Amino acid sequence: MCSNYNTIHNDGNAPIKAWTQGVPFEIEAQQQLNNIASLPLIHSHIAVMPDVHMGKGATIGSVIPSVDAVIPAAVGVDIGCGMVATKTSLTANQLPDNLASIRHAFEAAVPHGRTGGKRGKRDRGAWHNIPDIVTSEWQKLVLRFEKICAKHPAIKKSNHVNHLGTMGTGNHFLELCLDEHNAVWIMLHSGSRGVGNRIGTYFIELAKKEMQRHQIHLPDIDLAYLKEGSDYFDDYVEAVEWAQDFAAKNREIMMFNAIKALRSQISTLFTTAEMAVNCHHNYISREHHFGKDCYVTRKGAVRAQKGEMGIIPGSMGARSFIVRGLGNPDSFNSCSHGAGRIMSRTKAKKVFNVKDQIAATAGVECRKDEAVIDEIPHAYKDIEKVMAAQHDLVEVVHTLKQIVCVKG
Repeated sequence: MCSNYNTIHNDGNAPIKAWTQGVPFEIEAQQQLNNIASLPLIHSHIAVMPDVHMGKGATIGSVIPSVDAVIPAAVGVDIGCGMVATKTSLTANQLPDNLASIRHAFEAAVPHGRTGGKRGKRDRGAWHNIPDIVTSEWQKLVLRFEKICAKHPAIKKSNHVNHLGTMGTGNHFLELCLDEHNAVWIMLHSGSRGVGNRIGTYFIELAKKEMQRHQIHLPDIDLAYLKEGSDYFDDYVEAVEWAQDFAAKNREIMMFNAIKALRSQISTLFTTAEMAVNCHHNYISREHHFGKDCYVTRKGAVRAQKGEMGIIPGSMGARSFIVRGLGNPDSFNSCSHGAGRIMSRTKAKKVFNVKDQIAATAGVECRKDEAVIDEIPHAYKDIEKVMAAQHDLVEVVHTLKQIVCVKG
């Protein structure tokens, strides 16, 4: 396999293999990766995806293999965040000319966003009357959750069942798309919501305290890690794996409700069994690479083992891709999780206006107001260049273009 990465060697640190040819690779992200590479727990090297950009502590778009330890902040607080996409038997000519009714049906079926204001105010992004499907699926998760909470009661004080089947905010979305043959797909992006945030935040703080207790000095305190055999290691891994299962189930419920909403707006009977993909891109996995068992943390990266299906979404208004992994060992069998930001949300709101947003999302039935300018496609890298930079990691199976988009 022809390699498409550049190797960055650092004195005494683990090498960094970066699939960044032809895409921006900010200096701040490079420094952050150097900090991670200096840690003694890194196995072999760090792999960097073409959507790489600076994160909090750990770099988004990085694959971090570690032996006998994990870095909670490298997983972050949206544990198990990822994508699900389902192909329907519908084609474009079976959709109504005006797609506004489908968008409104999606918005009604899937709680999204967040209501600000005073404590106790009803949050539009959570369930207030728990649907039967959510109650039923929560029963499959609750016993493990209660076991975790028995050891760490602070985790119970979170949004859990009332966030199961909800989308959240920021770059989370629900879309109706067309592929290269005009087949209709439903695709969405979300993670473990409030309970994942609580688990991530809680263990990040415990890891920092562990570093202080053992007087371990780090280039960045957000890189605090938990060593195997320490007080909190097993509890963290247990909680993360549960949150990842919550996130996958969260996406399944939203997809079920989105399909139901689409059926309410389409007179044509349709099926959804032909192809479905559900993949994480913020998570920990126990794997074997370069002669060792290790924990692989994919921080904004998708597993792309040979033959494994994945989803690489573009930005709002850009194309997305259903991909098949090529199993490149140097990337730890990984690929990018999207386009990757090139500017912060704050900067995007300063640089662009509603007129820019309208132009950038032409042909898409979506909100086009000030509140979503931070998600304008211009705030992201060019997804075509991102895909070109990782041609040795995945092959494209389907190319999707959204025609309806609901943002969080």
